[in-house]
Amino acid sequence: MLRKTMMRLACVPLAAALAACGSAPVAPGYYRVERGDTVSRIARSHRQSLQSIVRWNNLTNPDAIDVGQVLRVAPPGTARAAGANAATGTTLRSGTASNTPSAGDVPAARALPDTAVPANGISLIWPTSGKLVRGFDGVNSKGIDIANVAGTPVLAAAPGTVVYAGNGLRGYGNLLIIKHNADFLTAYAHNRKLLVKEGERVAQGETIAEMGDTDYDRVVLHFELRYGGRSIDPSRYLPAR
Repeated sequence: MLRKTMMRLACVPLAAALAACGSAPVAPGYYRVERGDTVSRIARSHRQSLQSIVRWNNLTNPDAIDVGQVLRVAPPGTARAAGANAATGTTLRSGTASNTPSAGDVPAARALPDTAVPANGISLIWPTSGKLVRGFDGVNSKGIDIANVAGTPVLAAAPGTVVYAGNGLRGYGNLLIIKHNADFLTAYAHNRKLLVKEGERVAQGETIAEMGDTDYDRVVLHFELRYGGRSIDPSRYLPAR
């Protein structure tokens, strides 16, 4: 039974796994993708053009949307969209970035700067120290990569509950997923060792893993931030260095 369960997990994309962990109602002006949905169907049901939905959500491939993904279905700047931003406490429009780091050294864990401006009730700290070697692009990279030596402490970027701890998701190695509230989750991949278990409550800054190279070709922490099941750029919510 355990073997079959692990095989099923290996076939599930991280987006679906994360979406399954958070399915709270979305704010006005947004829509959460359900099984069987297409971008065309969503556009028609919200009386918008296909091109508008693609543009508002920066969809590089309209045929590749995930169950649980949250899409903007109202024009940016409208009352509905403004209400959504106020309700979520964050802005997901393209071209809007704050505290976005360039490649370089991430500060040591014991010298982390103040947390970023809270995003919908959470604020993040850097999850480890090291060199930022890969940024977020939303297509080939759903998060950021921080390189350092094996065994470097990996910290919880915000307080929350561990909802996944294992290596059943292909391509992520030893993986932790932490749920912070109804909308936000963070993921920590390629760890050498996991120090917390599913169901555990963790504090911000608590050591949850050791950096490693499981399912990867170098020692690195791959860090993802998800809002409503959709990957967003963690750099926008991390403090400036």
